Amino acid sequence: MLFNDAQKLSFQDIKDATSIEDIELRRTLQSLACGKVRVLQKVNAIQTKETVEENTSTTERVFQDRQYQVDAAIVRIMKTRKVLSHTLLITELFQQLKFPIKPADLKKRIESLIDREYLLRDKSNPQIYNYLA
Repeated sequence: MLFNDAQKLSFQDIKDATSIEDIELRRTLQSLACGKVRVLQKVNAIQTKETVEENTSTTERVFQDRQYQVDAAIVRIMKTRKVLSHTLLITELFQQLKFPIKPADLKKRIESLIDREYLLRDKSNPQIYNYLA
């Protein structure tokens, strides 16, 4: 709407008129000036990069969303196999899951399923899991 009254606006003019935070405004203008359809023409390149904190929080949110897929894959594998060693379960999970995941995260999900009584560790060998129907 700002461009209805002016052909050219500086970053500061847009910021003052919209009251959008600096980082968010840069991202928005970047998408309008550098996308497939270039709505805006830019003179100076606007470079924004995610901070380490933003990257970490994004990764954590993605894992939270994917944990249900991981749980479902573990239960699906164990339901068909009934008894499986930790190593074989991890190997099958890596084959089935279409996204990268750390073995430590898989172990957390397995522990969660044990706590929720979907799986049980074998009494004679703790490296073997039994599926509980």
